[in-house]
Amino acid sequence: SNLNINDVLGNYSLTLIDALDTLAVMGNSSEFQKAVKLVIDTVSFDKDSTVQVFEATIRVLGSLLSAHIIITDTKQPFGDMTIKDYDNELLHLAHDLAVRLLPAFENTKTGIPYPRVNLKKGVPPDSHNETCTAGAGSLLVEFGILSRLLGDSTFEWVARRAVKALWSLRSNNTGLLGNVVNIQTGHWVGKQSGLGAGSDSFYEYLLKSYILFGEKEDLEMFNAAYQNIQNHLRRGREACNEGEGDPPLYVNVNMYTGQLMNTWIDSLQAFFPGLQVLIGDVEDAICLHAFYYAIWKRYGALPERYNWQLQAPDVPFYPLRPELVESTYLLYQATKNPFYLHVGMDILQSLEKYTKAKCGYATLHHVVEKTKEDRMESFFLSETCKYLYLLFDEENPVHKSGNKFMFTTEGHVVSVDERFRTSLWEDILPAQEGSAHKTKATELKAANFSSNCNRVPDERRYLLPLKSNYMRQIDRMVGLI
Repeated sequence: SNLNINDVLGNYSLTLIDALDTLAVMGNSSEFQKAVKLVIDTVSFDKDSTVQVFEATIRVLGSLLSAHIIITDTKQPFGDMTIKDYDNELLHLAHDLAVRLLPAFENTKTGIPYPRVNLKKGVPPDSHNETCTAGAGSLLVEFGILSRLLGDSTFEWVARRAVKALWSLRSNNTGLLGNVVNIQTGHWVGKQSGLGAGSDSFYEYLLKSYILFGEKEDLEMFNAAYQNIQNHLRRGREACNEGEGDPPLYVNVNMYTGQLMNTWIDSLQAFFPGLQVLIGDVEDAICLHAFYYAIWKRYGALPERYNWQLQAPDVPFYPLRPELVESTYLLYQATKNPFYLHVGMDILQSLEKYTKAKCGYATLHHVVEKTKEDRMESFFLSETCKYLYLLFDEENPVHKSGNKFMFTTEGHVVSVDERFRTSLWEDILPAQEGSAHKTKATELKAANFSSNCNRVPDERRYLLPLKSNYMRQIDRMVGLI
């Protein structure tokens, strides 16, 4: 219930593990090898420690798998990241952790997992029966990779079952999902449908698991979800860069009625322009990104919640989140417009000016007063720094090696590899009557856009991505002018 203190630490060297592939992406093989050996020699999950299933999966499991894939890649795109006498220790650690997370999926009537699990004892007796959509429905990429590396369908099966269970609970009227669900009854406790906290990575992983595993059903769910988001959450003019009316904005609505529930957006929503880039909805991404960047310009950080009606932060802390940088990086990759390098420089300078501390970088307690907290979340090194580095490093192997890479929701780099696209087992879950299998439309679709996956044309590349009158409109919208 405390937004600011997230019980993710787990007592297992979280920051060290989460940052492994950042060292590889930066080409620092000696530090990468040293860090991997440190993890192998010192990390154990045999602890009486209660962790969040979602956070342990994306921060720890995802990083162990990413580092393992980097070490064992025969092409070694990042330089020599091999470890002498490496015997799949990181994969074994990942397997051990995942087995300790499995009790969360047992004894739930819906198949939607408990939010927390004790690494030694299983689900605590006083566990809540409520979990958020993102937490329960964003395990498929990491669990799927593990299943396919091990040839053991268990992990992907439980993650996929949870996604299908959530999907089956969407509103008949709007097609939207809420943000908090009871895992025993399947009743929605939180009826807010939005793109931010509680929902964000559920949508992201429908698309990314399709990209990685090629399961058409994931894409069909994503396309349907994206269409419903456009129909019910999007406000403002239809076109991003032309026409009259307010700039596009995605709001929080009631999942059953589509009625506005509040007038705030949260900083996690800033991931959405990056997701729109991945499906080719670049124009809409440009507009939405400009809105979050305008808020950043105003405060030198992104408040956790910002009330667009009051033009003020509702929740004023900034824990060094990466989402705005991530979208900036992906928009630069799609458009090559130098504007996004300027945005990255702006973010970098703000971080240096307001968050740098003696031993790292600190969470801002209050974006207006610039007071600090004695805390640096592991995602600062795993994502914020990595995306900033890649934004400016045009020659990085991620861009130049000829390998295709995808980032997990925690920014861990995974090669899009043929071995992840072949299922070692026939249909994990039988198609249910009326399921998504029946539809044929599996191509990537997006609403409100004119150029599916086409780059922004050359003549626009050195202009501002948004016409200046629309930029000014957004600046006015957040109280900058």
